[in-house]
Amino acid sequence: MKARHLLLAILVTAIWGLNFSVIKLGLTSVDPFILAAIRFALCAVPAIFFIAKPDVQWRYIIGYGLIFGIGLWGVVNLGIKTGLSAGIASLVLQSSAFFTIVLGAWVFKEKITRYQLAGIAIALAGLLSIIFIADGSVTLAGLAMVLFGAVAWSIANVINKKAKTRQVFAFLVWSSAFSPIPLFALDYAVNGSSGYSALVSQLDYRAVVSILFQVYPNTLFGYWIWNSLLKQYPVSTVAPLSLLVPIFGMLGSMVIFDERLSLIKILAVILIVSGLAVGLYGQRIIHALFARGVTSQT
Repeated sequence: MKARHLLLAILVTAIWGLNFSVIKLGLTSVDPFILAAIRFALCAVPAIFFIAKPDVQWRYIIGYGLIFGIGLWGVVNLGIKTGLSAGIASLVLQSSAFFTIVLGAWVFKEKITRYQLAGIAIALAGLLSIIFIADGSVTLAGLAMVLFGAVAWSIANVINKKAKTRQVFAFLVWSSAFSPIPLFALDYAVNGSSGYSALVSQLDYRAVVSILFQVYPNTLFGYWIWNSLLKQYPVSTVAPLSLLVPIFGMLGSMVIFDERLSLIKILAVILIVSGLAVGLYGQRIIHALFARGVTSQT
């Protein structure tokens, strides 16, 4: 990978990791569902008027929009609102990779390898260790909601794969149009008009910055760059860099919210990131090391 492309990829993972802290800033004055609704409304408008509909069935566009917008980010926002730290949220959400593996085995009859099973076991140990964090940065309700969001993300991945679209940016823009109205309605059903009254009276610069960051650098710019790199380089070259997301997520939470990095958190980070690495790339690593060993012997 060229140096400038590598730097762009690292920039995107930093943006995605920092986004969890940015979300937490926005939640100080905006309800979780309303924050997600505004985010996806701006992802869709005005871009949808200039980008043609992707050549996929409506059920995939609508399904992805509902799952990605409500099941993932609406629920993750709610989890962070309960008190779960931005760093822990960014870490736990990466477990989506393993839910995707399990769903892929069920839906697409894909085989689960021993490396994936080992990775799941290692990451599960990391998730269990999070329960024992007692510094106030973890709530069981928030943890459960982010895990729910991870499952929703894996379902969205399956929908995306079944849609078989190459027009990834258009798919993202058009599917985003189906998230805002249900999110706005869900907030009204749960909180009545209080969330909208607070939006008018308490909206501050932090919420505005949070919304703009989520829409433009995080979603539109981030996915555009990432998917462009995936078209130029093998998935095995680009995808491993996503392991940096929880690292940047934890660092962002430390800087912005002064989150303390305890030994248990360090252990959780090491276990979950190691589990992801083993599950997703363990076989390639072993093959590369074995090939290098054979070459050196000859």
